[in-house]
Amino acid sequence: MHPLYRPVLDLMQIVARDIMMPRYRKLATHEFAEKTPGDFVTIVDQESEALLSAELAKLLPGARIIGEEAAAADPSIVDRVGEGPAWIIDPLDGTNNFTEGKSPFCIMIGLSLDGEREAGWILDPVTGRVFHAMRDGGCFADGEKLCVRRPSGGLPKAAIATYFMSEERQADVRRRAAGKIEIVDIPRCAGEQYPRLILGQNDIALFERTQVWDHAPGALMLEEAGGKIARHDGAPYRLAVPGIGAIAANSPEMWDLAKAVLFD
Repeated sequence: MHPLYRPVLDLMQIVARDIMMPRYRKLATHEFAEKTPGDFVTIVDQESEALLSAELAKLLPGARIIGEEAAAADPSIVDRVGEGPAWIIDPLDGTNNFTEGKSPFCIMIGLSLDGEREAGWILDPVTGRVFHAMRDGGCFADGEKLCVRRPSGGLPKAAIATYFMSEERQADVRRRAAGKIEIVDIPRCAGEQYPRLILGQNDIALFERTQVWDHAPGALMLEEAGGKIARHDGAPYRLAVPGIGAIAANSPEMWDLAKAVLFD
């Protein structure tokens, strides 16, 4: 595990205990609002990011801080993710679920160096489950090293975020998948999508948006566990290289199948 595994996790657990869970199912109407249509921000996002940013800066002085809410205010901070060390923070992934009083939702933190993913943490505040990965060091769930578990039998299961697609694209995806891939519900939480791939609940995830805070931790975990993520055209997923969309799968072979069915 990464040398900073424990202090980062301790910080995440403090945020979950002191900021997040006390407001779970207790948000007042004035404590959340829409940033853009259908995309909410809450007081929990804001307070969590403020504490995480301040404390992570102490753990690694000089590192950039790239938080989802900070980037909403100043998108240019993401442009420098390829420069030096950076903490990448999603203070409340699955915000819409949280505002509706249901799980999953999580806290996600990534650590990068010159745009390369170095480590990642995902904490589920409801269950306490912790996923962690370190580049060339493996993927762990609650301290146990994992390799992807591949389901046997039946059609491959694909969690596809169709609500970011045009109606025409949605229809095309469903037509292509018919009889070849079973489309399953998405959890509306990237921090749950990746564990489902690793644990064998799903085989494929198709993403239309790839904000760094949504994917830096989970993509590293998937790769360290033996899966694959790449852009729709097959280009590697890189934090500092702009691109649209990604396919994630529990093996390179499953990735190839998803690409052939959904895009070729």
